[in-house]
Amino acid sequence: MFHGVRRAAAWLGSALLVTTLVAGCGSGDPASKASPRTSAATATASTTASDSVSATPNATVVADPAHAVPPPGPRTGALVPADLLVVSPDPLSAALVKKVRATTGVSGVAQVSLANISVEDRLLRVMAVDPATYRNFTPVQTADNLPLWQRVAGGEVAMDTSLQSTVAPDAQGYVTLGATKNAPKLHVGAWAPQITSAVDAVVNQRWGKSLDMVSGNVLLVTTTSVAPDRVVKPLQALIGSDASVQRLDVVARQGLDINAVQVAVPVGTVAQAVGRYTYRVAGGGRITPSSEWVRSHISTQQVPILGAVTCNNALFPQLKAALADVLAQGLASKIHSTAGCYYPRFIAGTTSISNHAFGLAIDINAPENGRGTAGQMDRSVVAIFEKWGFTWGGVWHYTDPMHFEMNRIVKPG
Repeated sequence: MFHGVRRAAAWLGSALLVTTLVAGCGSGDPASKASPRTSAATATASTTASDSVSATPNATVVADPAHAVPPPGPRTGALVPADLLVVSPDPLSAALVKKVRATTGVSGVAQVSLANISVEDRLLRVMAVDPATYRNFTPVQTADNLPLWQRVAGGEVAMDTSLQSTVAPDAQGYVTLGATKNAPKLHVGAWAPQITSAVDAVVNQRWGKSLDMVSGNVLLVTTTSVAPDRVVKPLQALIGSDASVQRLDVVARQGLDINAVQVAVPVGTVAQAVGRYTYRVAGGGRITPSSEWVRSHISTQQVPILGAVTCNNALFPQLKAALADVLAQGLASKIHSTAGCYYPRFIAGTTSISNHAFGLAIDINAPENGRGTAGQMDRSVVAIFEKWGFTWGGVWHYTDPMHFEMNRIVKPG
């Protein structure tokens, strides 16, 4: 009884938050959309739960027909808490999901997809969902905001309100999901509280496929009649050691379940270089990847100009090639130091990991290239690194000119 009262109180408290919809035009062309931050005609509008329920199903124009799914109507069914989050690097089979449903204490299961996608070195936890059903797991003011879910169904992304100060859409209201030059741009349709800090952004299932997300690798589990911790061990035994069972009640209070093994599920090139990555939360913003992963993926090697650095083994061929190219072009004097490559920790003040945690990014000439500045990085050096498969942080909305991260695998000839 106590658990139920406490959970209900937390749920009602979260309902006092405000969901913000970001206005946009109906065209699928990014250039045709007015900026939600600069145009009076597209000013943000705060919408309460009662307002959104009264909206008509056609209130929102489909922004991206190529990635649209059928729009949802008014919400049906009961709001339910996501007490546990099961995350696997692989799709979860129908047989396994059936066993999870049958586990004592489990009263509900929803299967969705989740991946870690790089946005300016911040690995966002992006979930691909059915807008009509996932909404029942969110806080009430998010769940009952019909235009929000119409926007998600129409191909836009809903981002957690906690990211408004750290993720900056471009002038047209788009955010790039991924580090490559051809990474897709999604219009930010809403800033809204999600189920917990375990989810940063939500897209529909069609976008999930386009983003190469692993299909159905996550379960949202409800344990209405029992405390969530009583179900953790039985579920962990079912799904195996490669997957994670996280208590979302702990996440809501503390940010992350420090007792759970966490699973990162990167996509694209990074996924090839990272493989299966699990970690535990340590003190001081640090994380501890599995010792097996560190042994097989991380090493210290000598590279031109910089000397010994510790990085992901997959990064070294193109890092060495880029630095050798810098040397050959007489630009070695433009690089004087590195602040390192492999850092198993969260981004300061967050529970988001960066590509440094995978050993796939390197910081160069840090003293004169601080975050938020134009920096002094030589542009010829930047061009060489870009040729060898790196993204430069100096062009991000919140600049990081010391930062170079892998965006594709390039094998020197």
